Amino acid sequence: MLRAHGHDVRVLERSSAGTGSGRAARGLLSGGLDSAEVGREVRTWGAEVVHAHNLHPLFGWRALAAARAAGARTVLHLHNFRLFCAIGVAYRSGGPCFACHGRDTRPGVRFRCRGSTGEALVYAAGLALQQPRILEHADRLVTVSEASGRRLFELGLPRERVSTLVNCLDAASFAARSRAGDGGYVLAGGRLVEEKGFDTAIAGARAARVPLVIAGSGPDRERLERLAAGGPVRFTGWLPPEALAELRAGAAAALVPSRSEEACPYAVLEAMASGLPVVGSDLGGIPELIGPDSVVSAADAGAWAQAIGRLWADGPARQRRGEQNLAAARARFNQERYHAALIDLYAS
Repeated sequence: MLRAHGHDVRVLERSSAGTGSGRAARGLLSGGLDSAEVGREVRTWGAEVVHAHNLHPLFGWRALAAARAAGARTVLHLHNFRLFCAIGVAYRSGGPCFACHGRDTRPGVRFRCRGSTGEALVYAAGLALQQPRILEHADRLVTVSEASGRRLFELGLPRERVSTLVNCLDAASFAARSRAGDGGYVLAGGRLVEEKGFDTAIAGARAARVPLVIAGSGPDRERLERLAAGGPVRFTGWLPPEALAELRAGAAAALVPSRSEEACPYAVLEAMASGLPVVGSDLGGIPELIGPDSVVSAADAGAWAQAIGRLWADGPARQRRGEQNLAAARARFNQERYHAALIDLYAS
């Protein structure tokens, strides 16, 4: 997006997928690895702003410090709760968990949120050590919803340097018109993990006798398939973006039954941009995206069945809500709006 608007952009990426556990642990505990590379890039290209995402475990606070020492200002984009939570999503035992707050990351060790005690200890120590340094070296902080911002303030994020930028979509993501009134199924999509609440979608669709399509892959698929056995539920597995867009075009509504506090899920943005009505949970940033009339308690399976059944039975209402969502998505999630807000943030 920035390149399309004429900006010179360089991308510096590191993946922990191929990094050994020892090196990753060293990066997390020491505040990042090879920070001199960041400084060299800033000086070589004359970068004015370093916009950072997901610093842990390989970049860390030292990357921000190196950027500033080389003459750039720094922006840290907070897509989740990773500054405070070892698993980022702040989810445990069936619901949101914010036991770790400020620099007190000891609950993550007690609950072994990273799986093993050793890894939990490394993350607890690394997050506690890095957090004040990261906040010290980030000139601006960005949250992706007002709800996640409020939660991050409660956890210890300083308010005075924080801006909120709701995620955006490219022009090709917006449908020409809504077709929700003619849709043949309800749709839920994303990574198949417990905190996404797909079991709630399955239970609601089965109770309402409404066909449900679930798009995505993940470790919870086997359990979900058992729950769906004998019901009007189809699993597509992972799909490329073009196939997902086609699936949304044939849907009557989208379901986003998250049990965790998702900040600004693309499942909602893309459904609205496709002209679909959305039924979403009452957690995180979902309510501010879809509005109070489309929100259902994440813990109330019966309410999900009723909401799905009402939408399925009323094609004109689906069409009307789909058209309203498409208009709202065009106004709120377009790249021109996002670009203008981002450049204002950089200028500040």
